[in-house]
Amino acid sequence: MIRIFDTTLRDGEQSPGASLNMSQKEEIARQLERLNVDVIEAGFPISSPDDFEAVRSIAGIIKNCTVAGLARCTEKDIVRAAEAVKDAVKPRIHVFCATSAIHRQYKLKRAEEEILKLSVEGVKLAKSFCDDVEFSPEDASRTELPFLTEVVQAAIEAGATTVNIPDTVGYSTPVHFTNIIRHLREHVKNIDRAVISVHCHNDLGLAVANSLAAVEAGARQIECTINGLGERAGNASLEEVVMAIKTRVDVYRCRTRINTKRIYPTSRLVAALTGIFVQRNKAIVGDNAFAHEAGIHQHGVLAHRATYEIMDPVDVGIPASKLVLGKHSGRHALRDRLQQLGHDLDDPRLDRVFEQFKVLGDRKKEIFDEDLEAMVSQVFEEAQTARAWELASLQTTAGTGVVPTATVRLRNVQSGDVVTDAATGDGPIDAAFTCMMRIAGVEATLREYDLRAVTGGRDAQGEVHLELVANGHLYRGRGRSTDIIEASALAFLNALNRAIAAADKPPRISPLNGASCGISSPSPAPDAAECAQAGLRVPTCD
Repeated sequence: MIRIFDTTLRDGEQSPGASLNMSQKEEIARQLERLNVDVIEAGFPISSPDDFEAVRSIAGIIKNCTVAGLARCTEKDIVRAAEAVKDAVKPRIHVFCATSAIHRQYKLKRAEEEILKLSVEGVKLAKSFCDDVEFSPEDASRTELPFLTEVVQAAIEAGATTVNIPDTVGYSTPVHFTNIIRHLREHVKNIDRAVISVHCHNDLGLAVANSLAAVEAGARQIECTINGLGERAGNASLEEVVMAIKTRVDVYRCRTRINTKRIYPTSRLVAALTGIFVQRNKAIVGDNAFAHEAGIHQHGVLAHRATYEIMDPVDVGIPASKLVLGKHSGRHALRDRLQQLGHDLDDPRLDRVFEQFKVLGDRKKEIFDEDLEAMVSQVFEEAQTARAWELASLQTTAGTGVVPTATVRLRNVQSGDVVTDAATGDGPIDAAFTCMMRIAGVEATLREYDLRAVTGGRDAQGEVHLELVANGHLYRGRGRSTDIIEASALAFLNALNRAIAAADKPPRISPLNGASCGISSPSPAPDAAECAQAGLRVPTCD
């Protein structure tokens, strides 16, 4: 049996642009539980108060999976992680310490003996709080095998029940990684007392291949994410790993506990909530994964599906047909379809989705699954985004030989006052943005703008994702409408509201030593000695 350790809520959330709020994390955690993953790594508790609360909340609601919290090999990290997961039915503390020569020399500035001591002490402290302890030698794939062997053996002796071998920077190849796992199995004397895990990054596009090679070599846990999310090029994709093991059972001769029919709904949920969409040709869950255009392929599939499909789309939860809803559809039909898509909403959220559903039904004849997922994503965002302003009305003028203008009316959420402004611009969207900045009193620079159609057809909703810089910080916004100018305005206003909310809060401490993972250090900041001991940065654990 291969354990599936899902780190979508920790490493996956470190993908640029994938930040999730509390309710979104809880919803994904519940879906991962339905998917039947073995371990949910819910976050990095020491990184921020929000992350701590998210891990603690998930630990309290998940009953059938192990819930893990990440920690560096420092007392503060481990104590914080222990506090976060203490209410879990099956808690785990995951500690790590960098071991490769390049990390020892340039990041930690520590000798091998000091790294070994930090690792052992970290495992022992975690073990005092929790029976289930995982240890990761960060950058294991670039660590000298004799030292890696020594560290792994010492960690197991100290109490680690799982030893994770990370390919932190995606440097390894399948043959190289196979040799590492085999070497550890042959030379770590107490290896039978722990499960060997692997955590592979996709910098060379080999994360899944390396993970599967490790399974053949004796690894029994794979760390992965939904849709392959993660730092830089991402992690091993859960859906690809699981379906490779299931489809090629003749090769791997093992299985997982994953309910594969939940794969597609989970993929769609994560894409909708993170705003990071799956490319059309993505294996297993992409729109083209089971699509056939060539005449020869179509003829073969019609004659016998297995001629050109090695998997049945139903096995991964892709519906044979889509239920199309319209404005006359009722609340029960909506709830039923949302549940099929993996969204088990409580009554208040269902009511809000139903309101949007009726409004959209008046604008377009047919409402598709993608429309529903967009509504659900918006409801979760609204629940956690403090709104200073809301769009009351928008009117624009544009065309050949006409100066683009916009008239915008924003309502102050607290006072109820409506403020109106008009402006010209380089197009109606630019003019609308100028109006909103003046009304809100926020000067912002648009850094990125992306428009996509939620569904096909002339009446499709347009979904806008954008990034703006205000007060030296980056803020993201999303907006959806059948009118792309309105969608753009809603996205811009969403980002402006985030900027206003952030200005009212005390600033969070920057990551240690310029980490680019998107996780901020907790308050108060560690002193210089703690930074050196901790590994100098808020990490990727892997």
